[in-house]
Amino acid sequence: MSTSKVTVRMDETVKKQFELVLDGLGMNLSTGINVFARAVIRHGGFPFELNDPFYNEANMQRLAHSEQQAERGELIYKTAEELGLDDE
Repeated sequence: MSTSKVTVRMDETVKKQFELVLDGLGMNLSTGINVFARAVIRHGGFPFELNDPFYNEANMQRLAHSEQQAERGELIYKTAEELGLDDE
C-alpha cells in the first residue's frame, strides 16, 4: 500500500483534545484521521449527524439560493444585510 503525506491545520486546543481521546482509544493522530477518512468513504459522507447551527434549514436554503444565482451568473449578495442575516 502506497501512502501520502497530508498536512492539516487545526486549532491547537482541538488537536490536543483530539489526541487525548485517540490516546484513550489506543491510537495516534495519524491513525485516527485514517479511521475517520475510511468511515467517510464507507458511509459516503459523514458517519454522524452534524449538529452545527450553520447547517440549519434557513442557512441551507440561503446557500442553495446563492448557488442557483451563481450558476445563472446573477449578482451574488455582498453584505449580511442583503442576505437577511442582520436580523437574526
